[in-house]
Parts: sequence; C-alpha cells; structure tokens
Amino acid sequence: MELFDVYPLYSVTPVKAEGAYVWDENNTKYLDLYGGHGVISIGHTHPKYVKALSDQLSKIGFYSNSIQNPLQVELAQKLGKLSGCEDYQLFLCNSGAEANENALKLASFITGKSRIISFTNSFHGRTSAAVAVTDNMKINAPINLQQEVTFLPLNNIELLIQELMKGDVAAVIIEGIQGVGGLDEGTTEFFQQLQEICQEKEALLILDEIQSGYGRSGQFFAFQHHHIQPDIITTAKGMANGFPIGAVLISNKYKAKHGMLGTTFGGNHLACAAAISVLNSIEEENLIANVNEVYKYFLEEIKLVSKVKKVKGKGLMLGIEFDFEVGDLRKKLIFDKHIFTGGSNNKNLLRILPPLNIKKEQIASFINALKELIAS
Repeated sequence: MELFDVYPLYSVTPVKAEGAYVWDENNTKYLDLYGGHGVISIGHTHPKYVKALSDQLSKIGFYSNSIQNPLQVELAQKLGKLSGCEDYQLFLCNSGAEANENALKLASFITGKSRIISFTNSFHGRTSAAVAVTDNMKINAPINLQQEVTFLPLNNIELLIQELMKGDVAAVIIEGIQGVGGLDEGTTEFFQQLQEICQEKEALLILDEIQSGYGRSGQFFAFQHHHIQPDIITTAKGMANGFPIGAVLISNKYKAKHGMLGTTFGGNHLACAAAISVLNSIEEENLIANVNEVYKYFLEEIKLVSKVKKVKGKGLMLGIEFDFEVGDLRKKLIFDKHIFTGGSNNKNLLRILPPLNIKKEQIASFINALKELIAS
C-alpha cells in the first residue's frame, strides 16, 4: 500500500527533538519555528510532559467515555482557572476538526436553525453536515437539517448584519486569528459588533481558537484581546503539545443533555494527562509572559530585515509578509540555515509558530539567517 499523496514533503526525516530543536537521521540540528502547525506549545519532549505521559501509560491509557475519568475533571478545572473561562463547560474530543464539528452541531441543536456564517480564508466550515434537531433534543429524531455555510469577507459588518437579519443563522464561527488563511484577523470593533448582533438575532458566536488558543497570541485565547465573551470556544493544537486532543468550551447558559454530542477517543486518560502537564508548564514557567516579551523583541528585530512589508498576527502566531513569494526562501531556510518555518495561502507570507518557551537568542539566529539569505 502507498501513502495517499496530498502533502508536499521536504527531504528531511526528524528522528529526535528537544525544546525548540529537531535532529534528522544525519544528526543535523534544526531550529523549529513551526512546531507542526503550532501544536508544540511547551517545546519538544518537555521533561514534565514526557513524565506525565509515561506515568499515565503505566496505569491506563484509554477507556471509553461511559465511565468516570477524574483526569477530565482536573483538566476542566485547570483550564477554566488558567484561561479565565470558569463559566464555561468542557467537552473533550480528539482534534480541532471534531471540536468544530461538535460546536456546529450544538449550535443547530440549541437554535433549531441550520445556516452557518464563516469568513473568507478561514480553515473551518468547509463542509456541511447533516444535523438532526427537534424540540426535545433527541439526536435520532427523523428531522434532518442540512447545514449550509455562507462565507463573508472579514471586517465587513454591513454584510454580516444583512445575513443575520434573515433569521436563519444558527451560528457565526470565526478564528481569533486566521491560521493558514494568512494571519488576518477581525478588528476589536468588528468582534464587538459581531457579538452584539449575534445576541440580538439569537445566533451563537463560536470562536475557533484551535490554533490561536493556549497563549499563542499573548492572551490565553486570542478573542480576549477584544474583550468579548463567545457562546462557544473550540481549541486543539496547543492543548497537549502534539498529543491528539480537542475541546469545545460551552457557555453555562446552555444545558447539556445525554446524547447531545459524541466522541470515541476524546478525553482519554493519556490525552488528559498530556493536556494537564501543558497547563502546568504554561503556568509554572510563565509562558504567556514569555510570549509577549519575545513578541516585542521580534517586532523590533524584524525591522532590520529588508523586503518585509508587514508583520501579521500577535504573540507567537506571526506571519512575515514580503514583497515576493516565499517558497524558495523557506527551502533555503531549511536546507541552508536549518530552520523550519511555515507557509500559508498567501504565497508572500512566512509563518512563525515556535514553542511558547522560545528564547530571544533563538529568534535572533532566525533574524540573522533571514538577513543573510535576502542579501544573497
């Protein structure tokens, strides 16, 4: 059997990793400023993370959600406290895709509506899903509402109001900061008006924090920069430092009912142990403070690099926009300078998603590498 070839691959085979570094099969050392699409939040093979997984694996790794799992309760309490979202309820799943799927289902169950509004270049809402909705919330009811997704331009409040006025919208889903779409984001005014019109028209506001959550933006969740309170928050990538997990945070305005949502692997013992260790490290090592300190340093140093048009994003979820396509630059960074970075739908944008404990001197080595490559 062959692999289904949907990803272009660089000829690098990682075999070992530690902190912000990765080694290949030839023992070449690379600085990792991409972290597997931003999943490496506390650094590769963080010792406390490795110990938490090893200790848990020696006891029990997985059992179904039909039994009690105290680790889920511990995770919910720690996440609520550290994120400032203690007035939410936690549903655990196994990925960002599953988190968004459940969030969209939930919106239809609560509102009895089927249409979803998303935004151009977002990474969610690309497929519609059949959702059964009845007054008594029975999932196996005979009524099916096919969810339709309407995409709107970001920051266009007039078009948004026009669509919500139709009265058939179950939810608006928006990324705190767009990821692969190119690091665009709503303005504070837009987010606040969005929340107001959603409340007025009884549509749920879903914040997709799958990539922008867990301190990556300099706040625990990126929406907290805008002083709003979503109905639902989804998150995943940084939750467990690379171990598969996802979560839906649901306002306590909404009551849970048995059978309302579902998952097979969500909230398993190993995933919870990994996620708890990440939260402990974020808190004990003051990693969000480090994100903001390194971000400030990055903004100053990147000014010294020629051909940079703009820096997009916040914290350590950054895009460097050049006045040329960056495909060749990424290759040179990997093969000449041994530095991993990311691309996006914007061909001129270089994405930077390092661990939250990245050091200024590691950013400095990247800046120097950029200067040398662009000068050559």
